[in-house]
Amino acid sequence: MDDLERAIEMTGRLVAFDTESSKSNLPLIDFVESYLRQQGVPFVRAPNAKGDKAAIFATIGPDEPGGVLLSGHTDVVPVEGQDWSSDPFTMRREAGRLYGRGTVDMKGFGAVALAMIPVFRKAALARPIHILLSYDEETTCLGPLDMIARLGVDLPKPAAVIVGEPTSMQVADAHKSVTTHGTHVTGFEIHSANLHRGVSAVHVACRLVVELERIAAELRAAGDPTGRFDPPYSTIHVGVIHGGTARNIVAKDCTFQWEFRGLPGARPTLALDRLETYIDGLRETIFAGFPQAGVETITENEIPGLAPQPGSAAETLALRLARRNSTIAVPYATEAGHFQEAGVPTVVCGPGRIDQAHQPNEYIDIAELAACVDFMRRLASELGN
Repeated sequence: MDDLERAIEMTGRLVAFDTESSKSNLPLIDFVESYLRQQGVPFVRAPNAKGDKAAIFATIGPDEPGGVLLSGHTDVVPVEGQDWSSDPFTMRREAGRLYGRGTVDMKGFGAVALAMIPVFRKAALARPIHILLSYDEETTCLGPLDMIARLGVDLPKPAAVIVGEPTSMQVADAHKSVTTHGTHVTGFEIHSANLHRGVSAVHVACRLVVELERIAAELRAAGDPTGRFDPPYSTIHVGVIHGGTARNIVAKDCTFQWEFRGLPGARPTLALDRLETYIDGLRETIFAGFPQAGVETITENEIPGLAPQPGSAAETLALRLARRNSTIAVPYATEAGHFQEAGVPTVVCGPGRIDQAHQPNEYIDIAELAACVDFMRRLASELGN
C-alpha cells in the first residue's frame, strides 16, 4: 500500500469514531495509542479534568528540543439536523473525494501525519517530528493547553509548529482572535402598567445589543490596515438572547451571548471594555434607585489570534515544504495562537477547503490529501540525516 492509500485508509479509521465535541474522544485516542505502539513510537497521554477526553503527544526521532510539531484536533461538529446522503461516520469514497464528518476538519490531516510515521522512521530523523492530537477545538480551543504548558518542561519544545486546519495547503501566518461572553441583565420586576416603577432587563439588554452594533460600526470604519482579512475588520456578533416571562411583566432577567473576533494585535477585551463604559452610564441613569438591578458579563472563552512573524522558522519551513511564495490570512480561529503565546513560531497549513467544513456531506478531495502527503515526504527529507 502506498503512502496516499495508507493515508486514505487512516482517514476512514478516524472518521469512524463519533467524536462530536459533546462526546468522549477516548475510543479514538485508544486506537491511536495502539497504532503508535505497533509503530514503536513513544507517546504521552494527557486526560482532561473529567477524564472523558484526552490529548496525545507522540515523538518520532530523537527526544530532544527542536524539530517540528504537527498539531490537529480530534473533535468534530455535530451532524444533528443536517441532511446527509450517507452515514457521516462511515467514510465514503466517490469521484475523487472522501465524504464523512471530519474528513476536512480535520481528521484528514491527522490521518496523513499518522500514516506517514513509517516514512518518518525510515528517514532516520536528525531532528524530531512530533504529532499532537487534541480535543475541544471546535468549542474552546483549550484541549492542547496542558500539552503546550509541558513543552520545554517534560516534553521537547519544537522549533516550529504546523497546525493542519484546512488551507488548501497554503501557508497561513495570521488569523483573528475570538473572545466569547455571556451578559446577564438583572432588572426590577413589576406589572407593565407601572413600567416607570421598574427596570426592564429586556429593554436594557436591547440597549446593550444596539451599543455593541455601534461599536461594531466603529470597528468596520477602522478597517484592516493590512488588507489581508475577509471581512476586513474586527467583528462583534450577538448570537443568542433570552429574557422575560410574560408580555405584561417588566422583565427581571435577560441574557445574551456574544463574541468579538479581533484582528491580530487587537486587545481581546476591546469590545467588552467599551461596553462596560456604556454600562457605567446606565448605572447613573436607568439603574439609579434600583440597587438590585445591574449588568454582569462573564468571559467564557478567549482564543488568541495568530500574528504574522515574517521570516520565522515555521513560516520559512512551511513555505518551502508547500512550495509557496507567499502567506495568507484565514478568518477562523485555531490553537495556533496558543502555541505562539508559548514562544513557538507557528503557522496554519493543511489539506482541504474550509468552506467544506461543518457542512452536510463534508468532504475532502483526495488530491488535497495527496498534496499533504507530498508535504510530509519533504518534511521527512528536510529533517532526516
